[in-house]
Amino acid sequence: MRLSRYFLPVLKETPSEAQIVSHRLMLRAGMIKQASAGIYEWLPLGFKVLRRLETIIHEEQQRAGHIPMLMPVLQSADLWKESGRYDAYGPEMLRMKDRHDRDMLFSPTAEELFTDVVRSNVTSYKDLPLTIYQIQWKFRDEIRPRFGVMRGREFLMKDGYNFDLTKEDALHAYNRHLVSYLRTYERMGLQAIPMRADSGPIGGDYTHEFLVLAETGESEVFYDSEITDLTFGDREIDFDDRGQCQAVLEEFTSRYARTDETHDEAVFANVPEARRRVARGIEVGQIFYFGTEYSEKLGATVAGPDGEKITLHMGSHGIGVSRLIGALIEANHDDKGIIWPEGVTPFHAGIVNLKQGDAATDAACEGIYKALVKAGLDPLYDDREERAGAKFATMDLIGLPWRITVGPRGLGNGVVELTSRRTGESEELTPDAAVERIKAIYATVL
Repeated sequence: MRLSRYFLPVLKETPSEAQIVSHRLMLRAGMIKQASAGIYEWLPLGFKVLRRLETIIHEEQQRAGHIPMLMPVLQSADLWKESGRYDAYGPEMLRMKDRHDRDMLFSPTAEELFTDVVRSNVTSYKDLPLTIYQIQWKFRDEIRPRFGVMRGREFLMKDGYNFDLTKEDALHAYNRHLVSYLRTYERMGLQAIPMRADSGPIGGDYTHEFLVLAETGESEVFYDSEITDLTFGDREIDFDDRGQCQAVLEEFTSRYARTDETHDEAVFANVPEARRRVARGIEVGQIFYFGTEYSEKLGATVAGPDGEKITLHMGSHGIGVSRLIGALIEANHDDKGIIWPEGVTPFHAGIVNLKQGDAATDAACEGIYKALVKAGLDPLYDDREERAGAKFATMDLIGLPWRITVGPRGLGNGVVELTSRRTGESEELTPDAAVERIKAIYATVL
């Protein structure tokens, strides 16, 4: 993309309503614009990052054997009345009536809809196990929306639901989700720690939240510092291998890590003092096993091997896609702007032309741009008639991981400058070598 043809309304001043870093930088970088309290317009740069995250989530969900679909954002209240949650959910649920005076609601979550789909279409134990999921917009009418996309009223969420014959099968689905989430977050460049948590209004016996450590986190967290040394890495997991999934789960949950709702000071005291940590965290996902709670209320059953009626065991598994962007920025920024990890960056590299209109410089930039596009990458070429300082400031603000700077002086020596946004380190390379370096970096990421 050529920046002269792109819509990138960056701001020089920090909006007064922005209270935390991610909100300030998303507004300044032209990623979002507030439409009303807690509701945002996703501008092109922000929308590109959303799509990057969605792609990773879809790939990892389907790697784990989960099946995508899509539910409506507007739901009939009938199913919620049937489950008993219509009145119990509280004022966060946005209720409305259609023109026929029927009770409707804007989906805050989708357990009822997914359970209804399964009870209407799955009749035999032979159809199980089944995990289906969606990435869809949700709405919860927060009384005090704040912190930009971190606590908005409208948000994009991946929600998945497993349906199993037994508790043992459902707990394997729980373990499978934990492993797939660890891989998902690592691909995004995040370390999200699974922590034992409170199940909240959704209910359930087993639940872990995934939290990213950040000073602006809404939750106080307590953990053993050893857990931050764990990585999923390149290990290959057979998601049908129950023992393998269980081993990964135990590796990542055997060390103390809890939110303030479930913190146990007596248990925490057993962690060696040098490894005890108290911090704040941002929730970016949660997994639940809640047994037969919804299937009993909504009559989700199948015929077993001997024809007997079996009530399905269920779990739900969510990732806050839009709030993930806020978490990523909180964990990856400096005083100049955002620092995107390679896995989620909106553009893979920025190209800065230091002397627009100079024949040699223009030609070198065009050559680099076309070579990166031919390699399947997505560069952003700053071809504007603008000062060099302003171009550098824009690139730093929007946070592309790599910048190739092209100017007459360097080209006179046959080189361009390749700069890492994260470290600030630069090196001089030939234009072809700079392209090859960028290709090699993303060969291990994409």
